Amino acid sequence: MIKGLNHVGLSVRNLERSIEFYCGAFGLDVVFSGAFEGERYQRIMALAGAKGRAALLKRGEMCVELFEFAAPDPVMQLPDRPVCDHGITHFCIEVDDIAAEYERLKAIGITFHCPPLTFPNGVNKAT
Repeated sequence: MIKGLNHVGLSVRNLERSIEFYCGAFGLDVVFSGAFEGERYQRIMALAGAKGRAALLKRGEMCVELFEFAAPDPVMQLPDRPVCDHGITHFCIEVDDIAAEYERLKAIGITFHCPPLTFPNGVNKAT
């Protein structure tokens, strides 16, 4: 039986900059940071020659795992690709004051498709 979602993994261009961003923006703490390479990682990732660095960030039950690949060479995705394209399009955080968090996150450079909206069921969302 599945108990819940443990973490989300993201491939990033610059591990240090990404750690700084996610820790600063969302109050995550670094649980682990280090290098990976070898047969075990090649098998887990199904990538021949997989090598790089990774970090696991956590706050409460929310975990984000970041990977910076040295090999194989990653292919850049467009940062402003439309949400209809396959792949991770967003993640959701729970907050006490959505309007205040929206303004705080905008001020540090996070972009949104729209300001917070209230759905018919009373749920507020900003995407």
